[in-house]
Amino acid sequence: MMERIQVKNFGPIKSADVQLGDLTILIGAQATGKSLFLELFKLVADKEQIISTLKKYNYIIGKEKHPANLLDLYFGEGMSNAWSKETSVHIDGKEKSVRTDKHVSPADAERSETIFYIPAQRILSISDGRPKNFMELDLSTPYVLRNFSETLRVFMQAGLGGSNTLFPLSTRLRKELCNSFNSTIFHDGKVVIDTKTGQRKMRMQIDGMDIPFMTWSAGQKEFLPLLMGFYCLSGPPTSVIRKESYQYVIIEEPEMGLHPQAVKSVLLQMLELVQSGYRVILSTHSSLFLEFAWTFQRLQESDAPAHEKEKALLELFCGTSRGAVESIFAGMMEKQIRTYYFARKEDAKVYSEDISSLDAFDENIDISEWGGLSVFATQTSDLVSRFSHE
Repeated sequence: MMERIQVKNFGPIKSADVQLGDLTILIGAQATGKSLFLELFKLVADKEQIISTLKKYNYIIGKEKHPANLLDLYFGEGMSNAWSKETSVHIDGKEKSVRTDKHVSPADAERSETIFYIPAQRILSISDGRPKNFMELDLSTPYVLRNFSETLRVFMQAGLGGSNTLFPLSTRLRKELCNSFNSTIFHDGKVVIDTKTGQRKMRMQIDGMDIPFMTWSAGQKEFLPLLMGFYCLSGPPTSVIRKESYQYVIIEEPEMGLHPQAVKSVLLQMLELVQSGYRVILSTHSSLFLEFAWTFQRLQESDAPAHEKEKALLELFCGTSRGAVESIFAGMMEKQIRTYYFARKEDAKVYSEDISSLDAFDENIDISEWGGLSVFATQTSDLVSRFSHE
């Protein structure tokens, strides 16, 4: 497995150095290169498979030393200038190229993709209640979104085993996780696939109503493609998604549109993916994920027996209830969580910083303030404390 990703001089990124954990969290303000970093990681890791997919849809990939055409097709139209002669990408110390003029071995050409990518703009993949095919999204759309949309389309057509029910679907997720998503997001709504219009579109049956996708709540619409991504990676094998070939799962902003209780349910599903053997990498603006990482680090530092720490994690998510979900935390304290802060410095360029300790007493404010995510909470606490003593 790949362990360390180093990127220099790519778009706004001057230097980013990320050592992957079992769960890796990237934080930072908007436009600090997190998505570009993650997309570039996928490009260098799965380049041959990406080129093969683009060729399948009749895109022309020239044999070029400077891969301008590939970069525009992958990142989106006009993005090729993000790559310059000073750009470099290293994986575990080995330089990686995005040139398209080099010979490709048959073994590399046949290898399956290793990274399953769930992009932040995922709602666009099902904006009218059905997953769009690859070619419905134009060249301004990044490859990761077009490919994700096509994956959902294929899965919805052939990966449900003939069922027209999209949620609840306990054959793909643990019953406890289905119940958690139901109580925090769907509230006994049943998501079905309707074919009356000649297309496979999603509808929700709830409270005696049968409502189309566009009338759902914003959170439900944002969550559905994320849920389908989870389906692709969980449950029994299917003939359309080779989930066993994926080693990494990238999820951008899983919190979008969701209440914190629903975000906690999503985090629990992500920990299930970690226990299934995936390396999970997420970018986020939610402090909830860092609160969990901080708690996890403090538990790891504790001298308490491992089973007591696992019990504490279970209580954090499930209270005093037990059940099959308990196995998610078995051996969890042996896992590693790493957190990185992407920020623009004085030169207006982006640098990454390892803030994995999340130590509130660290002299480095990037660490003590969790990359800015804990600043407001600290300020409000200080203010209330000051006025409480007057």
